Amino acid sequence: MNESKRVEIAWPGLGITVAAELDQRNAALAQCFWDALPYRSLQGHALVAGHHLYHVAPVHSLLHAPAEYRVDRRTVPDGTLFCSRLQHLGIKYGELTEPMTATPIGQVVAEDLDALIEAGREVWRSVYTTKEPVIAEVRRAGQPGGHKLPRLPVGDPELNDLIAEVHAETERIWLDPPRELVDLHAGRIPSRAGSYETVLTTLLFVNGETRPLGYSCYGGLVRAAIDGMPLPWLRQMTRQLAHTPAEFLGYCGLDTLWGFTKRLMDDLERLNSHVDFMSAMAHMALYCNCLGGWNLHLFPWQAGDNLRRVEAMA
Repeated sequence: MNESKRVEIAWPGLGITVAAELDQRNAALAQCFWDALPYRSLQGHALVAGHHLYHVAPVHSLLHAPAEYRVDRRTVPDGTLFCSRLQHLGIKYGELTEPMTATPIGQVVAEDLDALIEAGREVWRSVYTTKEPVIAEVRRAGQPGGHKLPRLPVGDPELNDLIAEVHAETERIWLDPPRELVDLHAGRIPSRAGSYETVLTTLLFVNGETRPLGYSCYGGLVRAAIDGMPLPWLRQMTRQLAHTPAEFLGYCGLDTLWGFTKRLMDDLERLNSHVDFMSAMAHMALYCNCLGGWNLHLFPWQAGDNLRRVEAMA
């Protein structure tokens, strides 16, 4: 990768843009990210780890690209950029508490760190309080912005049609909240899920199932296929890992996800090559990760405002 790979990360709604230089620490990962530019995505904020921004990047190869150089996120400079196998672009802008290793790909330039901190605070306000979405635009420096979601073909015609629908739905909800999640967060739940008419409990369980379905199940299946797991095992693992959480999420209101999942389960035997299997699972991962991002944004975190961390007594 050339040394002069500079990117701009803009939040037009905030009037803030920062520049960053990609580097060689994880060159293959950085190249995957560079090749996918430009794109737009809903900007999220860490809810547990500390002062950290992240958003879902529409880059299928992030699920499996090699990344050998790892660091403890707590120890690296503010402004460090990371790409992860959760399909995230992350940016540290202050103190982090989670002892998690991560794969850096670049660094925000020093003169833009104050602007990055301002963006971080505004995004936190968006996620925690106002619920007004903040959209990030990531582009090559000096070049126009834009947006596209990559489409991976599947050889079997019937499954290719399914994945085309998954791709179209992902595009539809990428920058606009899914109606099903909006209804759910407003308490409009056709199945009446939520004991004693509660809604918060249902929201909590939906969040707890959606994130690992994308991160661990479908992302993990892509990596297992890359590692050469035999197709019969891959198909069996898909049935074991994906069916139950998707069925539960359908009961809670995510009917589109459950519909896609049922069709995928019915046609798994048609996935008779590793390439087709990876393509199908990559699209399911991106769709679930998009749902997860919106769910984290819409979740009423301020409901727990009276619960604050206290320091342990000596």
